Amino acid sequence: MDARADNLIRNGDFEAGPAAIQNSTAGVLLPPKQKDATSPLPGWIIESLRPVRLIDAPHFSVPHGQRAVELIAGREGAIAQVIRTAPGRAYNLRFAVGDARDGCEGAMLVHAIAGNATAAVPFASRGGGGARHASLRFVASGRRTRVTFFSSYYHTSAGDGVSLCGPVLDQVKLQPLMMKA
Repeated sequence: MDARADNLIRNGDFEAGPAAIQNSTAGVLLPPKQKDATSPLPGWIIESLRPVRLIDAPHFSVPHGQRAVELIAGREGAIAQVIRTAPGRAYNLRFAVGDARDGCEGAMLVHAIAGNATAAVPFASRGGGGARHASLRFVASGRRTRVTFFSSYYHTSAGDGVSLCGPVLDQVKLQPLMMKA
């Protein structure tokens, strides 16, 4: 059985999306929803006023696979997905948070929101890569549930002090929990 078949999140590993520019070490900035009719990141809505950055494993630290999203605009750059759910059913949202190995240092905090449940996941970045896994359990209140991620803080690279950076998000997976008999 395909490991992705039990994941309700579409493109949770961020492997689908625009191609990186050949020999570029900057990643790909993905504009927010209001600037594009369709999202450049399949399955995801880029919310708020600022972009997020799609990064690749050859140039950055990616928790799993070849791509991840770097939340570079604090609360102004969020990504979301609306998922079909069963009212009253419990679900578990799992994801990885880390740093891109791009000189982004300091205390990072990623917020995950699923329905009425929230989680604030801290990550202490030293700018050299690494990641941790987190989860959020929630009970769906409707037929559709919005799953949203954003960073609490603004960060700039320690190397130049002006390049925006932030926490990395990857391996987003949503699964229904088994009902107790």
